[in-house]
Amino acid sequence: MLIALVLIMLVLLLLGYPMMVPLAVGTLFMMFSGLTFFGPEQAVTWMITGVGSWVLAAVPMFIFAADILTKGHTANRLLDLVDSFSRHWRGGLPITTAAGCAVFGAVSGSTQATVVAMGGPMRPRLLAKGYSDSFALALIINASDIALLIPPSIGFIVYGVVMGTSIGDLFLAGILPGILILLMFAAYCWVGARVQGIEPEPRASWSERFKALRGAILPLGFPVLVVGGIYLGFFSAVEASAVAVAYALLLEVVIYRKVSLRDLGGLALSSGMITAVVFILVAIGAAFSHTLGTAGIPEQVLGPAIEAIGDNKTAALALIAVAFFIGCMFVDPIVVILILVPIFKPLVQSAGLDPVHVGVIVTLQAAIGSATPPFGCDIFTAIAVFRRPYLEVIRGTPPFILILMLATVILVAYPQISLWLPSLGSP
Repeated sequence: MLIALVLIMLVLLLLGYPMMVPLAVGTLFMMFSGLTFFGPEQAVTWMITGVGSWVLAAVPMFIFAADILTKGHTANRLLDLVDSFSRHWRGGLPITTAAGCAVFGAVSGSTQATVVAMGGPMRPRLLAKGYSDSFALALIINASDIALLIPPSIGFIVYGVVMGTSIGDLFLAGILPGILILLMFAAYCWVGARVQGIEPEPRASWSERFKALRGAILPLGFPVLVVGGIYLGFFSAVEASAVAVAYALLLEVVIYRKVSLRDLGGLALSSGMITAVVFILVAIGAAFSHTLGTAGIPEQVLGPAIEAIGDNKTAALALIAVAFFIGCMFVDPIVVILILVPIFKPLVQSAGLDPVHVGVIVTLQAAIGSATPPFGCDIFTAIAVFRRPYLEVIRGTPPFILILMLATVILVAYPQISLWLPSLGSP
């Protein structure tokens, strides 16, 4: 029966059905094949419960704020700031791209919004400088995935709801790993530019830097406002998302005037459609996860491995990382988080792992999966935005994936990289 379940879901995926269809069909199959003793009524209850957490109200707000910022002038101001300080380095232009993606990710919290906002202005500049299109595309989609680690992050919100972990601690825990990955990408860009003999651009004057800094001061207030407000107790994660929308409106509608009131209806509709997809996935994913649990499938598949690992923290983290890495290569990261986090929760508890550190490892695998063939969501965003063929988009991704895998090993070996900032506020 278990093999039949996997085959049915795999066939539906290969036929091109959206992920919600295989999940729903898989849930119904388990119910009517006798794998579980619960019926459709209970599945509906699980679906309602899955989207019933108040914390999930932050998701549509952060998506709306990201859409406003992507439409507006914030991305260019952030790029100007980063470029003024890094253009004279060897590999300065790709380093600017990576850093710009990280900074915009800290403002928007969305990998796909970052691909659109950063890729639009930076890809032509990279091509004009002599970098290959496959390198430029791979850099943009992989650097954009730092947005999943640097707050605000929808991946952290969903993980926090499923695991019952502080969203504020998760936001803080993602900052240093995000910076670590940015530095590793920068080192790769520096070496690549040196090997290819690409010369740096002229150094910016201090007057240019101060001008760029003045222009970016207000956009840089986003991460300070969101993370600082949550951690200092001024507002909750949900309230922070509403503040983010208000701040985005203030910047782009009132101050910069790059977004008109007429644009807001279309942006709200776009955000609503994305939110609907996310919430449908959350609801069906919750039902599927609960159905798997009642059928005892997690114990059948992972029971021997979990029993063998016991309280070995390194082995437990390695198993979690491998499972999420493989899952996120094929399935939307939100779905993988919804399905696998409840399965691995007993292992996290038995091994004495810190759920915040586990959240960073899990979200990093979601970041890798978002840019990893065959089904990384940012790959298809780049295909749609830049109108390039699939093989060209993925051709330059292997070095970046290896860097992200190395970052995973470092974070598994040195958990304090993730836990140091959250520990500063602990009693």
